[in-house]
Amino acid sequence: MNTNFVQDAMHEVENLLKNAFTKAMQDGKLPEAEIPNFTVEIPAETTHGDFASNAAMVSARTFCNAPVKIANILKEEMDFSTARYIDRVEIAGPGFINFFVSPLWFADIVSGVLAAKENYGRSDYGKGEKVMIEFVSANPTGPMHMGNARGGAIGDCLAAAMDACGYDVTREFYINDAGNQIEKFGLSLEARYLQIFKGEDAVEFPEDGYHGEDIKERAQQYADVHGDSLLNVSEQERRQALVDFALPKNIEKLRTDLEKYRIVYDVWFPESTLHQSGAVKAVVDDLTKRGLTYEKDGAVWYKATEFGGEKDEVLIRANGNPTYFTADIAYHKNKFADRHFDRVINVWGADHHGHVARLKGAMDAIGLDGSKLDIVLMQLVRLMKDGEPYRMSKRTGKSITLSDLTDLVPIDAARFFFNMREPNSTLDFDLDLAVEESSQNPVYYVQYAHARICSILKNLSAQGIQPRECTAEELTLLSKDEERELIRKLAQCPQEIINAAKNYDPARLTHYLMDVATLFHKFYNACRVQGEDEALMQARISLCIAARTVIANLLKLLKITAPETM
Repeated sequence: MNTNFVQDAMHEVENLLKNAFTKAMQDGKLPEAEIPNFTVEIPAETTHGDFASNAAMVSARTFCNAPVKIANILKEEMDFSTARYIDRVEIAGPGFINFFVSPLWFADIVSGVLAAKENYGRSDYGKGEKVMIEFVSANPTGPMHMGNARGGAIGDCLAAAMDACGYDVTREFYINDAGNQIEKFGLSLEARYLQIFKGEDAVEFPEDGYHGEDIKERAQQYADVHGDSLLNVSEQERRQALVDFALPKNIEKLRTDLEKYRIVYDVWFPESTLHQSGAVKAVVDDLTKRGLTYEKDGAVWYKATEFGGEKDEVLIRANGNPTYFTADIAYHKNKFADRHFDRVINVWGADHHGHVARLKGAMDAIGLDGSKLDIVLMQLVRLMKDGEPYRMSKRTGKSITLSDLTDLVPIDAARFFFNMREPNSTLDFDLDLAVEESSQNPVYYVQYAHARICSILKNLSAQGIQPRECTAEELTLLSKDEERELIRKLAQCPQEIINAAKNYDPARLTHYLMDVATLFHKFYNACRVQGEDEALMQARISLCIAARTVIANLLKLLKITAPETM
């Protein structure tokens, strides 16, 4: 069932124009020529028309005529009997063609939303394309920070938008359980473990180790269960035992914190499996066979500059260990070549900017298509409280973690606020505003619109007034500016979801929701629902339900609650 009424009307405009061009050429009013490409758009001011086209402007050279003359010829030749929604046209300025919809368009939108219910907004735009979105992938050696909180909200909501657009979406978390950070994790745990039995002064803590309280906690937990059993074993055995004990607990903590944040992954992919399976070595061998490696200073290097890199990159260090970049190439080869994703999207912090070109280039270097790898770069988050930057948790005296944040503010607010700016914009997260129960708080404002509609319907029901299905003729009674503005906005829902998916920008959805809420409140203040004649009252009840449906559907997409009372 197609419910993209904006698209339907735009197609009508395109057909009206193409048919008018053809007829004008047949009638000798325009010379025979190929119709140039033109655009159809929604003008900023709908008083000038519901849709507008530059068809006459872009045709001036082709038809050797002034745009305004071409526009008037097209207007004369237009046959509106073929259109369901467009019923008149006006020429403006130097040749813009403005189209106006009939009342039936507005009626069809309301009845279309009501018929589609929870499916309104969904489409088959993605045609089942197999897409993986990898996001957060936080280092499992410590707690998640504000960047992870923002990346989680962006990645999860982008995945939801793409799913609603008919893509086959997989959400993935890449577990960095190999390499340098795990060695450092083992060293840090070992030092804290030995300090428990020998004293902090007797055991030096590695300067570049992980200094967080969580490392002390994990070492203490091991000591509580196993005592001093690791004091007299080799360093390697001690570190391995501590890592084997602590790492699964940290990964489980990542999982539970993310699930509390309403993020559930389809796949948790351990980096270690790439090393164990030989996939990392295979990538080096493949690049070597292609003549894209060389040895220098005991290390194996990849000729990254041949594929867009700023400099050549080390694949295997002099000590024989592969670099993180080598594992990353193997991981992305696994995504494309082994698991056959059509497109891969990674949500990364802006500090990874330099890694984008070299990884895309590496995909080209191993015979895959780097253009199918897209990176969403996300800027920093600044937490604000009382108008000042807020960096430290009063409870721990340390940086605010994702876990701290979900204790400080409602999850609804966190998910909404992190998606209020496009990913590549710096975000100021106002902790005071996030907990405020007023129209100043954007998520509260949107949820209140939903609750208000529920309250209206409940009050009507208490008086024995039940919604009923309206005829198209009854729905055309919705003719006031405030009614039509709201209906126009509801019509844009499917396209807004498509735009969010296409542009990798879930912020479009929060902005759209705020617009719907604003226009609903405006409609409600201008138009009495009850007390009008029965047909108009039922038409307005239908519009209320349509608005509630759109708000509920979008909030569900963002995994934000839609309360019935507030």
